Amino acid sequence: MARNYKQEDKYEAKPEQVANRVARNKMRRKLMKEGKVKKGDGKDVAHKVAFDKGGSNAQGVTVQSASQNRSFKRDSKGNLVSEISKKERKKK
Repeated sequence: MARNYKQEDKYEAKPEQVANRVARNKMRRKLMKEGKVKKGDGKDVAHKVAFDKGGSNAQGVTVQSASQNRSFKRDSKGNLVSEISKKERKKK
């Protein structure tokens, strides 16, 4: 299915999504000051509970590689199904 970029722009401009992006950026800046991440290091600031699952910065974050943070199981529409990556599921 082809992506509808206009629709994505509308979604990303919603006040709720803008607030989520602001919170993500704020946490990344905080971790940059603490020296835990650097620009271009390939690391993501991963929230323990995803924003679309009702999470927040207060619930905690971890620093992960980008590939590990973006490898969650998703449904056919691209929605997050499980916050546990394939690697973590194999460990259990």
